[in-house]
Amino acid sequence: MTLTNREIARIFDNIADMLEIKGEIVHRVLSYRRAAEAIRETPQDLQTLAAEGQLQTIPGIGKTLAEKIEELLERGTVDLYERLKAEIPLGVLDILHISGVGPKRAKRLWQELGITSIEQLEEAAKAGKLRAMSGMGAKSEQRILEGIEALRRQQTGRTPLGIAYPLAQEILEYLLELDEAKFGSVAGSIRRARPTIGDIDLLIASDDPDPIMERFVTMSNVAQVLDHGPSKSSVQLHNGMQVDLRVLPEARWGTALHHFTGSQAHNIHIRELFLKRGLSLNEFSLTRVESGEEILCATEEEVFSHLGMPYIPPEIREDWGEIEAALEGRLPKLITLEDIHADLHMHTTWSDGTLSIEQMAQAAYERGRKFIVICDHSYSLGVANGLTVERLMAQQEEIRRVDAKMNGKIRVFHGTEMEINADGTLDFPDEVLEKLDFVVASLHMSLRQPREQITARLLNAINNPHVDLIGHPRGQLIPNREPADLDMDAVFEAAKASGIALEINANPHRLDLEAQYARRAVEMGIPLAINTDAHRASEMDLLFYGVMTARRGWVEAPSVLNTWPLERFLEWTHQRGR
Repeated sequence: MTLTNREIARIFDNIADMLEIKGEIVHRVLSYRRAAEAIRETPQDLQTLAAEGQLQTIPGIGKTLAEKIEELLERGTVDLYERLKAEIPLGVLDILHISGVGPKRAKRLWQELGITSIEQLEEAAKAGKLRAMSGMGAKSEQRILEGIEALRRQQTGRTPLGIAYPLAQEILEYLLELDEAKFGSVAGSIRRARPTIGDIDLLIASDDPDPIMERFVTMSNVAQVLDHGPSKSSVQLHNGMQVDLRVLPEARWGTALHHFTGSQAHNIHIRELFLKRGLSLNEFSLTRVESGEEILCATEEEVFSHLGMPYIPPEIREDWGEIEAALEGRLPKLITLEDIHADLHMHTTWSDGTLSIEQMAQAAYERGRKFIVICDHSYSLGVANGLTVERLMAQQEEIRRVDAKMNGKIRVFHGTEMEINADGTLDFPDEVLEKLDFVVASLHMSLRQPREQITARLLNAINNPHVDLIGHPRGQLIPNREPADLDMDAVFEAAKASGIALEINANPHRLDLEAQYARRAVEMGIPLAINTDAHRASEMDLLFYGVMTARRGWVEAPSVLNTWPLERFLEWTHQRGR
């Protein structure tokens, strides 16, 4: 069976880890890491790109890596990977995910003690056997045991953005209460709005770091202090997450924030451009290579200006063309939270929501929404108290009453989140759908069907002229459920032909469409909608995560239905037969 993009990316990740364990040159290791990341972010199916001879259009994929991808697609493996697996047990790679165990230590554990799995490492640590290695003692054993527990708590080794972001903000605000702290920022992959996070990175500007560091390492939720210094400290929280704090002078803020925001590929590319200009860039400053003279940058804007380019928003700093676009004056004007004034997908007590139609409308109005669409589930989703045709029509009467009662301060429209059944059929017939203001169709069941079958189900909904939007198209739940194995090339082509819109679901456990797919949809002229899928008032505030995801996908406001004025939105739905 042909490998998926995700499976090929995992193999490249493993190759990078094995090469690092072997002590290969860093550039070779990085090439495979960057390739894995690029493949994971590529919206097109690699099989299709290979057939069209377009593999080298993927950032970071040159001739050699393209040949290895083709080999993986043809054979299901690649010679380099098989050779490395013959040398290094795959279980050694699992050990790398434990906090404090790097490639060198993992190699020593394997070669000196024969440890090739996390279970063996745990057993050896509990038995005090790790002390036989030089440089290891009781404290090292305890830290490894704590790292194993932390890894298990994290399950996937990464934390959803919706958990990491508020936690990072809470810690930052706690530290900024000190008079010594001038200002601060969350950095790293949180600032880039990646859907899952490894560690939390925080930066604070101050001339007196000691009180800030002391408050940081003594927080009540700290399980272990990993490092405590004057400019950098690291802790592990009781939930298993690692938090790194750096405190620096205000004059060096710009270079530091840029450096610790990343991504690694973006930073490498920027540094290379500076070197061509005779400048060296690191977290502390720019330095003239010949004279050693420092150039301090207090803002990120100053860093970019030294390359003659505008500020690049953090969400798109992935070395996916943003640097070239900045140099050529082609950066997109990314959508903002303020651009959104509607929500086209929310639930009430009529299905599995917690508030009435009127309560949801009032909550939306209080958040500045101009119009909303109530989209309760259809009857096949029995666990969500889905609506039959009779209940759907009764609900319409109540929605019309609430809409009239709101007296124009917010418009309330009637829709449905209609189930796309396992056999591809839709819950409601066309004559019912014609009576609704807006129709969302979604996949919830049988998401592990073979690609051809589940793709056909989705295409059936896309090709129905009465369906306006596909909700959370790939059906993922972060971190517990992988996306459905859809042929996204076919999905995009059908969506473009039908004129239907695709949803970016703002719930941080979904964030679906992912950024790379949102970007491709916009490039193809497919409209998007950023919705909360709210089941209670508080979930309307999750809109922020959907906007961040859209920004990662280079999305601009005009491409999103719920940035449009009401008149334009109604015109669009009428053109679709409403």
